[in-house]
Amino acid sequence: MKVTVLAGGVGGARFLLGVQHLLQLGQFADPSADPEGPTQHELTAVVNVGDDAWMFGVRICPDLDTCMYTLGGGIDPDRGWGHRDETWHAKEELAAYGVQPDWFGLGDRDLATHLVRTQMLRAGYPLSAVTEALCSRWAPGARLLPASDERSETHVVVTDPDGERKAIHFQEWWVRYRAKIPTHSFAFIGSDKATAAPGVTEAIADADIVLIAPSNPVVSIGSILAVGGIRGALRSTAAPVIGYSPIVAGKPLRGMADECLSVIGVQSSSEAVGRHFGARSGVGILDGWLIDEGDTAAIEGLDVRAAPLLMTDPATTAEMVRAGLHLAGISL
Repeated sequence: MKVTVLAGGVGGARFLLGVQHLLQLGQFADPSADPEGPTQHELTAVVNVGDDAWMFGVRICPDLDTCMYTLGGGIDPDRGWGHRDETWHAKEELAAYGVQPDWFGLGDRDLATHLVRTQMLRAGYPLSAVTEALCSRWAPGARLLPASDERSETHVVVTDPDGERKAIHFQEWWVRYRAKIPTHSFAFIGSDKATAAPGVTEAIADADIVLIAPSNPVVSIGSILAVGGIRGALRSTAAPVIGYSPIVAGKPLRGMADECLSVIGVQSSSEAVGRHFGARSGVGILDGWLIDEGDTAAIEGLDVRAAPLLMTDPATTAEMVRAGLHLAGISL
């Protein structure tokens, strides 16, 4: 079976672990199984690039790296992002020099990834090829595709602490200000010209099922959907498209999705987010919508079902994934 997942952030990476657990891929693969055998499934992740930024002269791709480290067994288990066993000497030296931005820190091990990426990008390789090369070191057990090889960055229009209205990069809004300043809108800079990276629309078209991870619906999934060709691919694929609500008991599973939803005028509820994505029978992208048990939602054109949606560990998350497959009429 071919499974394609749209994902971003820590939540998306943990969801991908659950998919791997269910399909017995990556670190959950049966070591005695024939990797070329007929039961081998395929997992492709289309990953958000809206958080990507140039800092300290290197290109940082937080969501791609979080997915790569998580699936490759190198993620910091406590933070959920960055390298395991990280050190911070470069960060300390940059601070000693007074280098800006002082609110964003790079770990020493993580810096190596950014240096390799930057060198390859400056040599002319597209981000998709760079990501493939980086994954050869981590063997994530999935194909990780950036949503686009081209710039499609999320920026945020805010009123800063000095009272000035301006646009800042999403990373500054998220990391420096923790989304706690007056916020007016989001803009996906470059998305009007960006197109889907090689393999992205094909992965959606050729999939047996497409899953929308419970990532931030505005700045993770929304950023992916802003890239040219991706929404159309979701609208036209023969595969069922099943989404997972990022809202549990009225709160986001992780991160600050409620702040983002508030900015675009969407309530922090499973029903509101499901309506935001919409049904393919209308003008949306979904065929089915999974909400947390105990929650309720009625959305025209969508088959809505409830299941436990707390991703406490890969085995539990795998049951979430199984529920999505069942909703699509697929059994494993």
